[in-house]
Amino acid sequence: MIPELSNPSVLMRDPQRVEEILQTMLQCGSNTLQVISDFDMTLTRFAFNGKRCPTCHNILDNSSIITSDCKEKLAKLLGTYYPIEIDCSRSIEEKLPLMVEWWTKAHELLVQQKIKKDLLAMTVRESEAKLRDGFQVFFDHLHEHNVPLLIFSAGIGDILEEVIRQAGVFHPNVKVFSNYMDFDEDGVLKAFKGELIHIYNKREGALLNTGHFQDLRTRPNVLLLGDSLGDLAMADGVQDMENILKIGFLNDKVDERKQSYLNAYDVVLVKDETLEVPNALIHYLTANK
Repeated sequence: MIPELSNPSVLMRDPQRVEEILQTMLQCGSNTLQVISDFDMTLTRFAFNGKRCPTCHNILDNSSIITSDCKEKLAKLLGTYYPIEIDCSRSIEEKLPLMVEWWTKAHELLVQQKIKKDLLAMTVRESEAKLRDGFQVFFDHLHEHNVPLLIFSAGIGDILEEVIRQAGVFHPNVKVFSNYMDFDEDGVLKAFKGELIHIYNKREGALLNTGHFQDLRTRPNVLLLGDSLGDLAMADGVQDMENILKIGFLNDKVDERKQSYLNAYDVVLVKDETLEVPNALIHYLTANK
């Protein structure tokens, strides 16, 4: 039905079910569709030429606006908490307080750096952040067909927005839920706004934003893109959901995590640095106007 689903990078636990969901969604029409996606390592590349690409937090961590002492401390936090985040032997309940601890400590370190708002654009420009191949088609096609795209990120919203703005794809149909910086009247970072969004509390984030989902209640069909098991909760605020197709990018520790991803996601993309499959699915679902 969709040739790209035969790509070598594609795994599906139940191909027939995937086909059924897609056919049902197609019949409903693209005006009933919304896309909900994670950002880091989902819309952005995990690696390029064998080297890890930065997340929104890493863009700051690696930049010239952070002191070397702060960089060391942030690297130490990453070394401590990232293995916990991707450890299949621990439950999400067990990981939760540790993720809060990680994000809170990292944000406190960043606040101490007195980061200036007007340096963020330069920081992104000089970084090695890369959106996945096919990003232009992905963003432009959704915009063209008036399909809302909600980007739900545990990263830093100000950096995330700058990445998509500099890529020329921050269209009006894009909405971002993330951790935003709070600057004082001199444009210096003084705190982070609102509730902390981390990798395992996206359900709470979704439920906090019921107003957004209320506005989209005529769009009960969801295409969800993520790269962690925590991303599966991003659609929990959707009102009266009818169909959801979950696409998971499995970027790292493939053998250890493959089974848990196959159990959780409808389509699993293994070490695939492109948006070829999501683009093919979106083209298919928007064929029926």
